[in-house]
Amino acid sequence: MNSVESKPNVKFKSVSILSNTEISPNVFLLSFKRDFAFKAGQVLGIAVSSNDDARLYSIASGENDENISLLYNIKPGGKLTPNLAILRPDDTLWITVPFGSYAGSDEPAYWIAAGTGIAPFYSMFRSGLGSDKVLIHGSRTLDAFYFSDELLNDFGPRYVRCCSQQEGEGTYHGRVTQYLESLNNLPEDQKYYLCGSAEMVVECREILLSKGIPFSNVVAEIYF
Repeated sequence: MNSVESKPNVKFKSVSILSNTEISPNVFLLSFKRDFAFKAGQVLGIAVSSNDDARLYSIASGENDENISLLYNIKPGGKLTPNLAILRPDDTLWITVPFGSYAGSDEPAYWIAAGTGIAPFYSMFRSGLGSDKVLIHGSRTLDAFYFSDELLNDFGPRYVRCCSQQEGEGTYHGRVTQYLESLNNLPEDQKYYLCGSAEMVVECREILLSKGIPFSNVVAEIYF
C-alpha cells in the first residue's frame, strides 16, 4: 500500500500483533488492538524496527472497531513488506500516530479504488459512511476483491467490481478506466474519491474531467 519514507525524528510506539493473515496470494491483513482514535481514511506509519523508516499504510478498519487492520501486498525486494509478512501473533510492530486529510463524509459520492486501494473506503464503510455512495473497485483477478462479501451485501448494485484479466459472474470484464469511460451523465456536484497507483489516479482523473467533473471534486490518494 502507501509506502513513503518517514520524516526525521518520527515518534514510534510498539504494538503487539494479533493476526497477520494471507487473504489472497501475497496479500495480507494484519491487525492489532486499537488504543487511539482516528478518522476513516487516515494512514499510519509502520515499521518492523524502531530504527527503520516508517512506511505509510491506510487503516482498513472502522473508527469504532476494537482492532486496527492494515491491508498490504508483498512487494518483492521491498524494504518492509517481505519482513512484515513473516511476523506472527505477539510479535512487535512499530507504529506512528494516525494522520492525513483523506477523509469521507455523509454526502453522496463515488469511491473509486484499485487493488489494495480499497482500504480507506472499507474504513469509511465500517465507520458508517457507506450510504449514498457508489463503490467501484478494480483488480486484475477475481480473488483480489477484498471484503467483497460484506461490501456486496451492503452496497448491492452500488458496488461495481471491474476485473481486467478474468471474467466472473456479477463483475465488469475490464479495467476501472474502461468502466468509467462507459458511464454517462455523471453527477457534477458530487465528490469522486480515487485511491490507487499514480497511473490509475491520473487516468481516472482525466476521464472524470473529460466528463465535466470539476477538478475540485476529484480527491485522490496515491499508493506506491
